[in-house]
Amino acid sequence: MPIPNIQQPDILIIDDTLRLRKYDGNFDFAWGWYQDEETLLLVDGDTRPFDYKRLETMYTYLDAHGELYFIEAMQDGTYVPIGDVTFSQQDMPIVIGDKQFRAKGIGRRVIAALVTRAKQLGYSYLLIDEIYDYNIGSRKMFESVGFYPFESKGKGHRYRLDPTDTAN
Repeated sequence: MPIPNIQQPDILIIDDTLRLRKYDGNFDFAWGWYQDEETLLLVDGDTRPFDYKRLETMYTYLDAHGELYFIEAMQDGTYVPIGDVTFSQQDMPIVIGDKQFRAKGIGRRVIAALVTRAKQLGYSYLLIDEIYDYNIGSRKMFESVGFYPFESKGKGHRYRLDPTDTAN
């Protein structure tokens, strides 16, 4: 849930090539991300493509339960959306939807920036609701920032981080 009296920034600068842009209700560009079977399996545990209503429902839910951002990368002098992430103390789902940007450390940089935000907000812990055991890239990325598995769940594990105990 969004924190009362805490304003979500319109833009969170990560570095000179990467930023997070606050969700503004426009998501047509994300349609292809949620049609790709490989992406869907990693993030949803299912390969059924999203229809427009399901995509809208997902973004509406995420926006109501955290700070929803589009991940934007600099390309030819312009920021372009390449994925999405939701910042919440209870979960931080992240998708690098544009495959050409995967395995380049972007997810790690995004999550590290959100851990810094958690510290600024005084969070004593952060949770990831579930990372599927077969999603090795996501597991390694979250673990590289300091998250650790603490509970089995469904097809994977829940993860936890105590931001005040990390050097990130």
